[in-house]
Amino acid sequence: MTDRTFDDTLVLIPARMASTRLPGKPLADICGVPMVVQVARRAREADVGRIVVAVDDQAVFDVVTAAGFEAVMTRVDHQSGSDRIHEALRAVDPQGRAKTVINVQGDLPTVEPETIRAALRPLEDPAVDIATLTVEIADEHEKTNPNVVKVVGAPLSPSRLRALYFTRATAPHGAGPLYHHIGLYAYRRQALERFVALSPSTLEKRESLEQLRALEAGMRIDVEIVASVPLGVDTPADLETARARLSGL
Repeated sequence: MTDRTFDDTLVLIPARMASTRLPGKPLADICGVPMVVQVARRAREADVGRIVVAVDDQAVFDVVTAAGFEAVMTRVDHQSGSDRIHEALRAVDPQGRAKTVINVQGDLPTVEPETIRAALRPLEDPAVDIATLTVEIADEHEKTNPNVVKVVGAPLSPSRLRALYFTRATAPHGAGPLYHHIGLYAYRRQALERFVALSPSTLEKRESLEQLRALEAGMRIDVEIVASVPLGVDTPADLETARARLSGL
């Protein structure tokens, strides 16, 4: 069991305006609500902690605050979402009250609240630095698709793996399940501080996967197995799918 309280956990939602495939993505309309506000609503439904949207544009800031959510302005030149949430963390919680940080990407408007909650479960083990999520791959095409990141992990229980590697390749070899990584993370605060201070690592640069930096530095990442991959909105077609899924809410 864990003694974590609501005030110990900070949900940070990075929302970046620059997108080549879907310009102005955070403000894209989904059933009359901007996408970033839909994500914040899902985080509120998860009911795990304080929610802050980390933005880099005044229009997004204004939309988020008008919807009743907290926002913080961050730099436009961050190379990754983890760098953005680290800046946001230091700005909104300089006293260090939050001990756990959940990074919920701002383009996941249909993410299930239970999926967000699931990211916290591996941190019940004090040896775990970072927690993330995965789904067993059912689609054969995904197994060989380099855009689908796979988790190679040692089973700890029927619902959890200890991450050994992340890759765009088809791995591991041989009979058995393959796992599709979901880029939603829960960090211990000190782990996030350590992670962003590290230089990009050799395997991180080779695979273009930031989480390998943590593994190469000896940090422990455990992975909770969940039922489905949340829809990431990257294209106009994804946006239409999200609208269809949320049309009944």
